[in-house]
Amino acid sequence: MFRRQALHSALALAALLTLGACASQPTAPASLADVVASTPSLTTFHKLSAEAGLDGLLRGKEAHTVFAPSDAAFAAVPAATLQALQADKAQLRQVLSYHIVAGSVASADVKPGNAKTLQGGSVALARAGGFVTVEDALVEQADLRAPNGVVHVIDRVLMPPRAK
Repeated sequence: MFRRQALHSALALAALLTLGACASQPTAPASLADVVASTPSLTTFHKLSAEAGLDGLLRGKEAHTVFAPSDAAFAAVPAATLQALQADKAQLRQVLSYHIVAGSVASADVKPGNAKTLQGGSVALARAGGFVTVEDALVEQADLRAPNGVVHVIDRVLMPPRAK
């Protein structure tokens, strides 16, 4: 009887230790939306993408590359411009969609040229001295990966030609 109780206690302890170890392991992000939500410098982009109705796209199965402006990039946008975008969800969606291209493009795979955005316009991509640029924005943090794509943090908010 004592051996059986000791065996049950040992098994219960092993199960608890296993569960505890699993709980302490960081989990991989499930989607681009999760990457954006868990990146400290992207709180503004996270909030605005939800307001623009892009959360479903960022959680979708199709692969995308997101050139997400940092909080500092949004802070550099005139307050009146940012307020106007927040008041006009369709325009906000246009501006944020200008930061997203179809397919997953890691920083090492960026080739100079234009990439069509989900907004419909094109952005110029370039590599120089190990740095990647999108239009006049510099990628500050590259290759934040998710199963449905990759996020690159950029230092500027890009405005599509129609949104200027």
